[in-house]
Amino acid sequence: MNTMHPYLNFDGQAEEAFNFYKSVFGGEFLMLQKMGDAPDADKIPDNEKNRVMHVALPINEHTILMASDCLPSAGHILKKGNNMYININTDSREEADRLFNGLSADGDIEMPMEDMFWGDYFGSLTDKFGIQWMVNFGSYK
Repeated sequence: MNTMHPYLNFDGQAEEAFNFYKSVFGGEFLMLQKMGDAPDADKIPDNEKNRVMHVALPINEHTILMASDCLPSAGHILKKGNNMYININTDSREEADRLFNGLSADGDIEMPMEDMFWGDYFGSLTDKFGIQWMVNFGSYK
């Protein structure tokens, strides 16, 4: 079975963002490595050594949310855009509301959780880190 795991990039906020996501979804990190842990860490500027090289948080038994911070000294530039959402399909309306309310804290609600014409309970938001989420209960249980 093929799996797909969302991978996010941040500009120095990956650890803060993933601690926030951990508070919403629960669970424990599978991995949290810093740039300073890399084999050639002595070549990384001191102000970038605490950036996240890789973090992984299981969301459920099939999905792992992953991320890293960009490394400005290597020419990485974060470009935030609206070309991606992470869609979460829940097993209940209550779970949909819990996740939506957690993720929308200090963020922007695009569409509040509502019953939609296609029969699902759905909402969308941008969290406080600029990541876009869709929360859905219905079609894809």
